[in-house]
Amino acid sequence: MQTVKVSEILGDTPESELTSEQVDSTLNYSRLLKWFILTLIGVVNGYAAVIMYAHGETSFAVLTLVLTSLGLFIFGSKKTYAHRYIFPGIAGMILFIIFPLVYTVGIAFTNYSAKNQLSFERARSVLLDRTFQSGESYRFELYRTEDGHRLAVKDGEQLLVTDTINLEKPAVQRFELSPIDTVIGEKSKIKEIISYRAALSSIDLVLPDGNEIRMSGLRKFAAVQPLYTLRKDGTTLVNNQTHEILLPDMDIGFYQAIDGEGNYIGDPVSPGFSVVIGTANFERIWQDDGIKEPFVSIFIWTVIFSVLSVGISLIIGMVLASIVQWEALRGRAIYRMLLILPYAVPSFISILIFKGLFNQSFGEINMVLEALFGFSPSWFSDPLSAKAMVLIVNIWLGFPYMMILCMGMLKSIPDDLYEASALDGAGPLQNFKNITFPMMLKPLMPLMIASFSFNFNNFVLIQLLTKGGPNMIGTSEPAGYTDLLVNYTYRIAFEGGGGQDFGLASAITTLIFLLVGGLALFNLHFAKLSEK
Repeated sequence: MQTVKVSEILGDTPESELTSEQVDSTLNYSRLLKWFILTLIGVVNGYAAVIMYAHGETSFAVLTLVLTSLGLFIFGSKKTYAHRYIFPGIAGMILFIIFPLVYTVGIAFTNYSAKNQLSFERARSVLLDRTFQSGESYRFELYRTEDGHRLAVKDGEQLLVTDTINLEKPAVQRFELSPIDTVIGEKSKIKEIISYRAALSSIDLVLPDGNEIRMSGLRKFAAVQPLYTLRKDGTTLVNNQTHEILLPDMDIGFYQAIDGEGNYIGDPVSPGFSVVIGTANFERIWQDDGIKEPFVSIFIWTVIFSVLSVGISLIIGMVLASIVQWEALRGRAIYRMLLILPYAVPSFISILIFKGLFNQSFGEINMVLEALFGFSPSWFSDPLSAKAMVLIVNIWLGFPYMMILCMGMLKSIPDDLYEASALDGAGPLQNFKNITFPMMLKPLMPLMIASFSFNFNNFVLIQLLTKGGPNMIGTSEPAGYTDLLVNYTYRIAFEGGGGQDFGLASAITTLIFLLVGGLALFNLHFAKLSEK
């Protein structure tokens, strides 16, 4: 085969010089395309951040800027370009771990709740939109005519009617009322009035004397005016109905009336607004007896529940692992499969099945206990029985995991140790005490600490089985005898009797994070020691 050089085909141009130009051209094109894409991403995300900030979402605007700046820095710099492969992981950690954590801790230092969700500007705007009836009300009728709809209002013996109104496109409209003898058209029923309520609410009617009326009910128009007027200072409100002066109380996040000396009086005016209150939420945990007592009780129960769940599950799992690993036992594979089944079945299914089995009136467990021993515990109404039931179910769900761990660790222990022990005349108990347990303790300890942390926040079990019940009496926030701290926090955040208190819930969540985070650090420290 005859070979032909590129330079022979293309003439006098050297091959190396042509290749260099092609490479430079390709690199320039790629560089331009990269910077175009990076610039476009920066502009779009920057614009999105500005929109978020304009709507009061400062934290999300900062998050967008941080992620965008980090991405542009990594992909735009030659020194950091090699880190582009780990950028998705870093961005995910910031978005799903660091940001929610910082956001939660930030809320813990505010009064953010169901009553204080808005910003100050938004709360003031809502108050300024309120109106009150300042004059006489007039009954109205809506007529359907050939050209559209017309409104008719009766003022004493006089019938006042508008021109044709387009109700299909709701918009702020102003119509003058004119006297007329009769209205030609079909009177609309209440069902049609309800369907056009949004459009009718945006209509202002002008009476012959110049006064304006607005819809105040499904059958009435009335003279209305703004309930509050904003003074020139931009913060003070005047109640046009009672002539009270209201100022924002930045300590509690509400507008309140003031007396002649400037002291706040009366009840706060809702809606409130979110303000920074420092460590007040953390102080409530220790100063409010209605929160402190259930918090301490639930914290102690959470620790006991976690310790007993891990300890008893470990003991059961270790015993069963030793049994199914016994070579003289026939059908070991079948036993292993049956004992692992509770771990294979989704936990929420097992929990709901146990909820039916423990039913106080019709559950099979109480039927058996009644037939054999003559008593049937009140599993869901007695605090002690409820805690025992929660532990039983959690141990049932947890022992297969411990058994699997122990089975693997038993296999890793050299047989030579047991053979040497047998020559010394040691029995099974001595082997377990001097060989098996010490060899399993170090690798098991980090896993036990991790299991303790999991059970410390075992929200699903409590929520599906008891929902924290039976409930405690005399608490400031809803609390139950089987609540774990995470469930207690959830109930404060979403089931609070005095309003959903997200600030207090975030403060408790911060404490939980510190406790579980401390356990995680201890776990890492212990794992390093066990490697030595």
